Amino acid sequence: MPADSAQGEIAESVGNPNRRRWTIAVLLGLGVLVNYFDRVNLSVSHDALFAAFGISDFTFGLLLGAYNWTYALCQLPSGILLDRFGVRRVGCVSTFLWSLASFGAAITPGLGGFFAARFLLGVGEAPSFPASAKAVGYWFPPRERSLATSFFDGAAKLGPAIGVPVIGLLLLRVGWRLSFAATGVASLLYSLLFWGIYHDPPHKQLAGAPAEDAQHAARHVPLGYLLRRRKVIGLAVGFGSYNYVFYLLLTWLPVYLSRTLHIDLAHSFLYTGIPWLFATAADLFVGGWMVDALIRHGWSANVVRRTVLISGTALGLGILGAAGAHTVIHAVFWISVSIGGLSAAAPVGWSAPSLIAPGDSVGSVGAIMNTSNQISGICAPAVTGYLVGIRHSFRAAFFVAAAYLVVGIASYIFLLGEIRPIAEPEYSA
Repeated sequence: MPADSAQGEIAESVGNPNRRRWTIAVLLGLGVLVNYFDRVNLSVSHDALFAAFGISDFTFGLLLGAYNWTYALCQLPSGILLDRFGVRRVGCVSTFLWSLASFGAAITPGLGGFFAARFLLGVGEAPSFPASAKAVGYWFPPRERSLATSFFDGAAKLGPAIGVPVIGLLLLRVGWRLSFAATGVASLLYSLLFWGIYHDPPHKQLAGAPAEDAQHAARHVPLGYLLRRRKVIGLAVGFGSYNYVFYLLLTWLPVYLSRTLHIDLAHSFLYTGIPWLFATAADLFVGGWMVDALIRHGWSANVVRRTVLISGTALGLGILGAAGAHTVIHAVFWISVSIGGLSAAAPVGWSAPSLIAPGDSVGSVGAIMNTSNQISGICAPAVTGYLVGIRHSFRAAFFVAAAYLVVGIASYIFLLGEIRPIAEPEYSA
């Protein structure tokens, strides 16, 4: 059966297939936007938490990374749950949990309770990106996956662009506890919206997959087999380097601008939004729209995706320019180059699990990749906090991030290679 026929089966069950799947893309993007509000509300609270709990830069770095500990630990289990129970069931539970975490942070009486709330947030949000990648694989044919992926990955950049200035100014006006409560309300409303709108397609296989592949798509692929594949390792290491820089900037950018350039917190919140707006545009228009447009016009899908993935990651080395910046303009320019290039590459990286995964293992491959991401998310805030604390400068922290990017680029080139399906393990008759 051709790809259009496979899409037709979905269309018969859910009505207009174009409207249904793009509604889902917007829904996934909205979810990531909301959960990034939950993540950045801590990064703007440095001074408030220092006043409330007397924490050091290193302790603040550990607190920033606390979310990622449980997020990382839950990646592989969430991938297995997604492959077994589908996106809807897992998504409904996880979105409710992350709303509880924000309310918990708002009412905690001490630092221990704050750590507990961040641990719960990591559990709740752990399935979000693997679930979004799996949902895109369910609903979108390969020629549309980069653009569909950019909806939720672009929201990860739009979240800080909107969230840091808005939540930061809210914090300055009403205090950090009410700012956390506000993100809890937004998360709870999204949980209800997801429950009301999202449904897995009636036939849980990749959209556009040939009928003769359907029986293979339903087969379980052992996790150990996936962990030994060079392509999976290359994707995980490469995307881990992206996420290291991403989390360094997500968690420390307001403090970097305030301390290094000696500007007040209100202006640092506003300046922080500029690189993230640039990143959002690069994600949507380069990593999303341009990649799919070139492929539709006959360009080699593998060449286009690899070129954007590798060159975008290389632009991430612009963070070295920020290491020597002495003005707001120079700092914002180099941070924008760095996060903009990485953001252009990100939709390709997030669409890769559905393009290389054998059988029905998209959730598991996405979870392996995101485990690497979250190890970076744990290390980046803590390492940065430690280096800033002992050197009183962000220069060394930015050089560490650049070194990891070099390793990631090499992994894309020599391990991931062509973005094509991995051979399935041999099954006994």
